[in-house]
Amino acid sequence: MINATKTLCPYCGVGCGLEVLPPAQPGKPVNRDSEGTPIWQVRGDRTHPSSLGKVCVKGATVSESLDKSRLKYPMMRESLEKPFRRVSWHEAIDAIVQRIQTVRSTQGPDAICMYGSGQFQIEDYYTIEKLFTGFLGTNNFDSNSRLCMSSAVAAYTQSFGSDGPPCCYEDLELTDCAFLIGSNAAECHPIVFNRLRVHHKKNRKVKMIVVDPRKTQTAAAADLHLAIKPGSDIDLLNGMAYLFMRWGRIDTIFIDECTQNFSAYAEVIRHYPPELVARNCGIAMDELEKAARYWAESKRVLSLWSMGMNQSSEGTAKVRTLINLHLMTGDIGKPGAGPFSLTGQPNAMGGREAGGLCNILPGYRVMTNPHHCAEMEQFWGRPEGSIRSQRGLTGLEMMRGLETGEVGLLWIAATNPAVSLPDLKRTQAALKRSPFTVYQDAYYPTETAAYAHILLPAAQWSEKTGVMTNSERVVTLCPQFRDPPGEARADWEIFAEVGRRLGFEAAFSFQTSAEVYAEFVKVTANRPCDTSGLSHEKLRIYGPLQWPYPDAWPCLEGEELAQQNRTNKRLYTDFRFKTPDGRARFAAYHSKGLAEPPDAAYPFVLTTGRLYGHWHTQTRTGRIAKIQKMHPDPFLEIHPQDAAKLNIEENTLIEVRSRRGKAYFPAKITKAIPPGTVFVPMHWGALWADDAEANALTHSTACPTSLQPELKACAVQVSVAS
Repeated sequence: MINATKTLCPYCGVGCGLEVLPPAQPGKPVNRDSEGTPIWQVRGDRTHPSSLGKVCVKGATVSESLDKSRLKYPMMRESLEKPFRRVSWHEAIDAIVQRIQTVRSTQGPDAICMYGSGQFQIEDYYTIEKLFTGFLGTNNFDSNSRLCMSSAVAAYTQSFGSDGPPCCYEDLELTDCAFLIGSNAAECHPIVFNRLRVHHKKNRKVKMIVVDPRKTQTAAAADLHLAIKPGSDIDLLNGMAYLFMRWGRIDTIFIDECTQNFSAYAEVIRHYPPELVARNCGIAMDELEKAARYWAESKRVLSLWSMGMNQSSEGTAKVRTLINLHLMTGDIGKPGAGPFSLTGQPNAMGGREAGGLCNILPGYRVMTNPHHCAEMEQFWGRPEGSIRSQRGLTGLEMMRGLETGEVGLLWIAATNPAVSLPDLKRTQAALKRSPFTVYQDAYYPTETAAYAHILLPAAQWSEKTGVMTNSERVVTLCPQFRDPPGEARADWEIFAEVGRRLGFEAAFSFQTSAEVYAEFVKVTANRPCDTSGLSHEKLRIYGPLQWPYPDAWPCLEGEELAQQNRTNKRLYTDFRFKTPDGRARFAAYHSKGLAEPPDAAYPFVLTTGRLYGHWHTQTRTGRIAKIQKMHPDPFLEIHPQDAAKLNIEENTLIEVRSRRGKAYFPAKITKAIPPGTVFVPMHWGALWADDAEANALTHSTACPTSLQPELKACAVQVSVAS
């Protein structure tokens, strides 16, 4: 009998456990995909604490893309006008090293940039962070988590003194009231949502509130759907707080003993009476009051949010305003309650632990904190002052640096910015101006490959061993169980080889990913995200474990170890936070609304999002027949009332224009979208459809705190294509 390999799904941040079996098994026919290619069999791992054996269509079919359109060998070209030619790894890395040295000596280290991915494993994140920040002297390592979770990171840090979701998935089955805002969890985090939905159906007293302009699959399951106007989230949340105050439904003891700044918050919320809030949000006043009643009358309220809150020019303010409601009612630090950010990517949480954004350092340290910089200098054996106490460039700022010539080398890995960044035509024009772009990916072609000078073949899920952390802080080892195709290498191996070739042999002498992880966990010791007691070997023996997991714990065994891990499920159970005085912070924000509201020239609000089967820009899911059949084409949702005014019929080709560009989509007429708002999925780039790029329309205005762009909404014109 062949033992299954236990691993983690490489898609969203839910972090579902998988078991994988080889295509050929004794006494059984070879498992093949629809094209006859032998594929590994994937099923849910019933022993994984986060998913309990459940798996969605993406996880179930992930192995079907492993051998399709793979980048197998390093490739180079002297200019974008010339074709790629195959080269050796030695030649490719030699060219990268020479370029790094030239740029450092002529433009300085700040002209060197890395744009990475929430799909890196921790070992990948840590190695490139060590190379760039520690040894090249540039803080310009950002990732596409900037587009995903940075508002949640900023809000947790400002409200609680540290990043880190305080809840766990067990809370989905213990809550009295689930408040979902800016999250279509049924499609984007389906396994989490299914756990919640089962609990909701079994318990009539449990309430589910969904806040979303669209009537999504998530909203359809709710007791109350608040179809607020895009951009009115803070109005709604402040309006609910106003009613809590009016009704006396606040936890005054918790507020007095465990928080600060409540008086400033109270001064703001008095300006949000129900009549005003209902009008601003476009909902009925009794709907607002019902939502507030459901929350106020529940003993345990769990809020869940995702991109609809984070991807906003006031993303941090939105999330902090949601956290305010938990602080106001004492709904935190106890089973079934708390503010729970649903992470977008499989290891965006691990990236936050390892320093995978341009404003953070490993171990939940902050780039602008001189003491934190000094700690990392000492750990890495670097001279004092070698890590500058200032944030680096975000991914968008790197594009602007290409426009001005300030960026001399751009290294992109495991992400596809030629589709995923906002104001896309400007982004593509900037990429075209890059003097030297290295692109590291598992697949070819992709849209970003068209802008690269060097292509590096990366090993992906199943072909390398590493660690990932999911939304509930559960750490899982993902072992290699097949050989990478051609000459593909693990990302961390590529980064380490460049480090050695640059002359930093001792610092990058790692021979295995286990060695990288062993060094990384030391950096987390005595930090909020302490994983110093973990190792590849421990995770292999005991399975997934949740942090914090300090070095003092490895002596525990059996039930003693299991009991210790159970007590570790939630943060802030003692109501003491990571701030200097141990108190959480209220934040007082007035609503500003959309950065680009509709007007006479651009009368519709365009909102964007994900579909159940697809992932990001289809680099993997676009190559899976079952998913392609499920979601074959892009589309635009429009309300029947708007469609009638514009003489639009079902499947009519629609031209959508913003101040930045245009795109074309077949019409899908539905009452699920409110009048004045249209929706398009964000998955289709130039490889998968003609002129259907959602981000050709979106703008780059970002939250001033989190620097996360407002990808969720922009003003557009809608008309029948001529």
